[in-house]
Amino acid sequence: MFQVNRSENRLHKLEEKRFSDLALRERDHLQEWLANQPDALGEDLLIIQKEFDGFADTRERLDLLALDKDGQVVVIENKLDDSGRDVAWQALKYAAYVSSLKTTQIVEIFQHYLARHTDGQNAAQIIAEFLGLDTLDGETLNEGSSQRIALIAANFRKEVTSTVLWLREYQIDVRCYRVIPYAFGEELLIDIQPVIPTPEAADFMIRMAEKESEAKSAHTVKKRRHDLRQEFWAVALDHLRQHGVSRFDAVGPSRDNSITCGTGLSSVHYGLAFTQSEARVELVFNTSSQEKNKQMFDLIASERTQWDAAFGAPLEWQRMDDRKMSKVCLIQSFDGFDREIWANMAEWMAANMKTMQEVFSQPVTALRPSGGGERQT
Repeated sequence: MFQVNRSENRLHKLEEKRFSDLALRERDHLQEWLANQPDALGEDLLIIQKEFDGFADTRERLDLLALDKDGQVVVIENKLDDSGRDVAWQALKYAAYVSSLKTTQIVEIFQHYLARHTDGQNAAQIIAEFLGLDTLDGETLNEGSSQRIALIAANFRKEVTSTVLWLREYQIDVRCYRVIPYAFGEELLIDIQPVIPTPEAADFMIRMAEKESEAKSAHTVKKRRHDLRQEFWAVALDHLRQHGVSRFDAVGPSRDNSITCGTGLSSVHYGLAFTQSEARVELVFNTSSQEKNKQMFDLIASERTQWDAAFGAPLEWQRMDDRKMSKVCLIQSFDGFDREIWANMAEWMAANMKTMQEVFSQPVTALRPSGGGERQT
């Protein structure tokens, strides 16, 4: 690594250092750096635990436990100047241990981590937002046998790299990252680079792995869930038509857990949603501006007593200050995965969506700026 001296138009080589020479320790330093900046490994990761020891019949601890954007568990093992001979075997054991973790266990592990290291935020909500989901209901984390391993060290022994390359041939996602400290005067710089696979090879290998995984039975559960949602929405849309809720006429059955239609105001929509535990009808304010969403919500919520009375039931007024959107909802407990009660659930949705549109048509229209520039059909 070099520093550019622009005034002299010259390169100055930085001095490569050893962690041991700098009195840097694995747990106190490298582990903390990665826990607080996991994207230093070149991807978005969510750290859910440090020094995880929740293994039956063993006192072993893995350094960092994370989730990737696919909801898969990532085992991160940190070494310093030398990987040692046994790091691959050690990490494989940990991956095997965590392979059985269920979604509820992962949420609980992360909740303990948040309670210890933050102000106790909601683990399920953070994971859902990290994965780009509204909720974790009905979602499966750590699915199948696709747990991943990341090994971090300044130097990797040949027996480690040979093992990693062999494991990758069998679609076990093990990656090696070389981390080197450099001195620049009084400053300390850290360079982290993937060495197995190289960035160029990684893109190709990931595409090939994704292509193969699409044909594997590991996706059967997800496909069933998508099929189930499409089947239910076909039932629900039929009930909406029977109730004359015409705004959903152009909407088709979806694989998602929600469907929406316009209100006449851009980025403000009516929505229906269901999970395994509940069904919802909702009015959603979701423009690109958080401030605008809150302003519109507050204008309507200022007369919430009137709207609750018109609706005939107390609604849930969810301003959600920590998120961009805001919602007005009616929620009812249902087992959304039980086909036997779909007709009742769809009837509840259709009747209450009709009422919601009747109640909020006028107040939503009143939000439209003069000139009609925000109109949406």
